[in-house]
Parts: sequence; structure tokens; C-alpha cells
Amino acid sequence: MDTHTDTTASLLTAAGWKQRLVFWSGAIVVGLFISALTLLSEQAMVEVREFFVQAPESIWVVCPLGLALTVWLTERWFPGAERSGVPQVKAALAIHRDLPRRQRFVSFPIAVGKVLLTNLGLLSGASAGLGGPAIQIGASIMTALGKAARFPPHYLERGFILAGSAAGFAALFSAPLAGIMFAIEELGREMEEKISSLVLTAIIFAGMTAYVILDHYVFLETAEVELPKGPAWLSIPFCALGGGLAGAGFSFLLVHLGRRLGSLGTRSRLVLVALFGLVLAALAIGSDGQTLGTGYPMLKRIVGASEIESLWFPLLKALATLLTALSGVPAGLFVPSLAVGAGLGADLYHWLPLAPLQTMVLLTMCAYFSGMLQNPMTAFVLVMEMTDTHELLLPLMATAFIATGSARLLNPQPLYETLTQGYVQQTAEKHG
Repeated sequence: MDTHTDTTASLLTAAGWKQRLVFWSGAIVVGLFISALTLLSEQAMVEVREFFVQAPESIWVVCPLGLALTVWLTERWFPGAERSGVPQVKAALAIHRDLPRRQRFVSFPIAVGKVLLTNLGLLSGASAGLGGPAIQIGASIMTALGKAARFPPHYLERGFILAGSAAGFAALFSAPLAGIMFAIEELGREMEEKISSLVLTAIIFAGMTAYVILDHYVFLETAEVELPKGPAWLSIPFCALGGGLAGAGFSFLLVHLGRRLGSLGTRSRLVLVALFGLVLAALAIGSDGQTLGTGYPMLKRIVGASEIESLWFPLLKALATLLTALSGVPAGLFVPSLAVGAGLGADLYHWLPLAPLQTMVLLTMCAYFSGMLQNPMTAFVLVMEMTDTHELLLPLMATAFIATGSARLLNPQPLYETLTQGYVQQTAEKHG
């Protein structure tokens, strides 16, 4: 019997429909978790901002103690939920025929821990994004439900991880095409037909669930943007090189400083995390609270405003994000990095206004994201979808590829690929 006949037959069996219903339900659960992650983070940021305004001096205590507590709880009760979550998902994809090892990185407890601890980090003053956590949450939920429904090992090895991670990404950013691009470009370079259909279905169900609950489709509202013909097109290489090299510099520091800190013992690491918390407190006070949290409010202000924010914001936010990532707090890089890129674009406009302010902001945002992750297709599709600026498709595309090319001069290996190798080695040593 050929593949087409097998597929048709499976549609008519009770077992086939049972599996589909479990899968569809799983995608909806992913949407619910991402909605909870988003709503809790928004409330956490409201609480932090009010607390900062009412008692700014208390941040010197809250940041170091809260950050150290978050790291301790993560290591004690939710190992595998630390940091971004994307390297863990990539490590899970690299593990074959060993479900216990894979569960160290994608499991239902990790999904729960990621929601709770990411928000605890936000309450502690961390510069924490939600993109990486959303990806690990999605992969964890789908894999756990697939295991419970006794899906074939092939689906548990790749299909459910890819589908869940893409669904989490797309549901968070209201960007289904970017979710597909991320699954292909970062997580699964080659996806066969069956897995591709799983990814598409998961994105649809999870995305619609998040849309119903969060009631927004465009992640960032922008006015009409354009790139006028003529000299304004010189802004493409200018923003691409500036943003791309800055993103590459961030990745370089994260990888090399992370390696130096990786050999520390638990007590020494917690003391260092508390020191990071003191620096985060100083950055928050120096920026009037602009470095706190995901960076989404500042991102909205920069993208939608007609005036330039503080020229120091990109540097301060990048430093806060770097310290948060080095601390090990469950926190993503996507939204904080988009905020850094947007702020850098506003700075570049201040120094050399080659194109309209919003256009240079979006181009540099795309360039910084591309330079940091070296995922050009994900970068330009994400920025285009989340801002609903399809008229900038070609400029964003050119910017993303130029930025990625310049970033590879500093970092020949992409950020998440480098970080994934550490997780793969750790599990190999423990099970070797």
C-alpha cells in the first residue's frame, strides 16, 4: 500500500481521529499557555513599574534577592527551564531514541515552570523576553500530550517538538509565517511533508486561541511607513551593518562570558547572580525604569513615536539583557533584542537621517535581530508580520541578509547552535 493510501485509511480509523483530536487539543493548550504567559507578564510589568515609582530605593534589595531566588528555584525544582529555552529545544531535537534524556528539555513540568519562573524574573527586575520561553513551552506541551496519547516515536522525535515550538512562537507574536520560518530555519532545516502539516496545523490552532484571548492580531501598531526612492535606500546598508554588527557583538559576549561563568559552583553562581541584580537595579534607576521587563512598552513607543527616545537606551537595555541571560533566569532574548534594535535605529536616525525615522527603526530592528541569531528569513518575516508593514518587504529582506553576512565575520557559528552544543555535551556526559 502506498503512502497516499495509508494516509487515506488513517483518516477513516478511530485511532487516527483520536490522535488528531489530541493533537488539535494540544495546539489549543499551547495557545492557552502562551496567553497565560503574556497576560501574567503584562500584569507583572504593571506591578514592577508601580513599585519602582512608589519605592525606587527598594529595587536595590528586590533585584539581587529576587534574581538569586529565581535561579535557585529553577535549578532546584525545574532543571532544564533555565535561560531562553531555544537551545534546550534544539538539544531535544538532536537526541534520538532516548525519551528520558529528551524530557530533560521538553516536558509538562518545564512548561509550567517556564510560565511561573519567567514572570518571577520579571518581578525581580530582569530584562526578560517571552519568545524563547514560548518556544520551549509549546514544544514541551505538545511532546507531553503526544507521549500521553502514545503517538509513534517518529512524531515524538521531531514532529511534536517542531510543531509545538513553532506554534508557541507564532501565538506570541501573532506571526504565523515567522513561526514557520523559525521552525525551518532554526529548528528543522529539513522537514518532511507529514511534519510540515503538523507545524501548520499547530500554528493555526494555537494562534487562533491566543488571538481570541488576547484580542490582538498585530503585535506592534505602526503608522504608514515607506522607503522613498533615491538616497533613502542608502539607509539599508547603513542600518544593516550598524544593527548586524551590534547584534553579533551581543552574541559574542553572551557566548564567551557564559563559558567563563559555566564552571562556577552553585554558591559562587548565586552570589554572582545577586551582583548582577545590583547592576540591573543601577541600570533601572539610571534609565528611569526603561531597562526593566520585556522591553515591549519601550518598543511600542519607539516604533510608534515621532520623536527619538534616549540615545543611551539601546546600550543600557542590551547590557540588562546580557546580564539577565548570563544569570540563568528563565528569560528569552527576542523582545528585549527587538527593543534594543529599535532604539539603535532611532540613534542612527539621529546621527544620519537617511530615511524616515520609523523606516530606519524597523530596518535596524530587523538587522539587530538578524545579526544576533543569524536567521535572516525569520527576522524580516517577523518584523514585517508583527508591524504589518508588507510594503517594506524588499528593504527588510536586503537588510536581514546584509546584517547576517556581516555578523558571520565576528561569529562564524550562530548563537543558538553554539549554546545547543553545551546542552548536548552535558547530557552525553551524564548518560555516557
